[in-house]
Amino acid sequence: MKAITLKAFGPPENMAIGDWEKPTPGNREILVKVHATAINRADTLQRQGKYPPPKGASEIMGLEMAGEVVELGPDCKKWKKGDLVCGLLAGGGYAEFAVIHEDLALPIPKGLSVEEAAAIPEVFLTAFQAIDWLAKLQGGEKILIHAGASGVGTAGIQIAREKGAEIFITASKSKHEVCRKLGANYTIDYQSKEFNLEIVKFTQGKGVNVIVDFIAAPYFQKNLETLSFDGRMVMLALMGSPKANTINLAPILRKRLKIMGSTLRARSLDYKTRLSKDLEKFAWSLFESGKIKPIIDTTFSWENVAEAHHYMEANKNIGKIVLKIT
Repeated sequence: MKAITLKAFGPPENMAIGDWEKPTPGNREILVKVHATAINRADTLQRQGKYPPPKGASEIMGLEMAGEVVELGPDCKKWKKGDLVCGLLAGGGYAEFAVIHEDLALPIPKGLSVEEAAAIPEVFLTAFQAIDWLAKLQGGEKILIHAGASGVGTAGIQIAREKGAEIFITASKSKHEVCRKLGANYTIDYQSKEFNLEIVKFTQGKGVNVIVDFIAAPYFQKNLETLSFDGRMVMLALMGSPKANTINLAPILRKRLKIMGSTLRARSLDYKTRLSKDLEKFAWSLFESGKIKPIIDTTFSWENVAEAHHYMEANKNIGKIVLKIT
């Protein structure tokens, strides 16, 4: 089969379409003809040699896909050839074919294209895990989502909106309108405003109940100051820096804060399956009714994968960058 190969760790230009051994579905796995995948920040890190795939996962980049079932492994009972599915992968999405456990595959929501479906798994599962499973956001609570215009951010805004939360986001000013249309109540330009001071003003000093953060060290102290009593923060990335020079930890004790971190890629099959099923229960009818939707910024042909990675690394996108497999 054809797949995006990497001649050496480094810049996007090191990627090219090449030959790769076609995967064979194992017990209770299905083989999917991939029609579309999507670019994630983790892909750019893997390309640079900074985020290797977990043991046993495909070395091909790509953490999600959508396509058609073309072969069933032994003991598969949930799918048949010709079914359209999407799902989360530990690797292997940048290819003509990918294997996925039958329990981890999800039906493409009715009315959505394969490109739209490919933009769902990674960001909606990540956002749902953070907001529902970990932070346990309740209706009426206040949530701050950093990088509100990112793929996970746009998914998180919609999930929090459907849960009845009051939503604050940080993003560059040019991206605020999209975030408001998705349901953000307050938008903060992180380039010109101190988000912690803005939220203190917006909330009359009470702060927010939940923070979803990707920036890490540069925001850590401000996040602690922004959380309310019994507040919860979920850290999903270390985009700013993993190391902070000086942090005052007193607010964690004084305000009884919970600080959590999580990634999905190396989670167990059981964990990811349960999370996928919970997201399906929560979101699939909302996708099909149009109440929530995957936000796609740009779709690239996989021949232009280097351009797609450059685009992501320039932080130009609002929502997802989709890669069409032709």
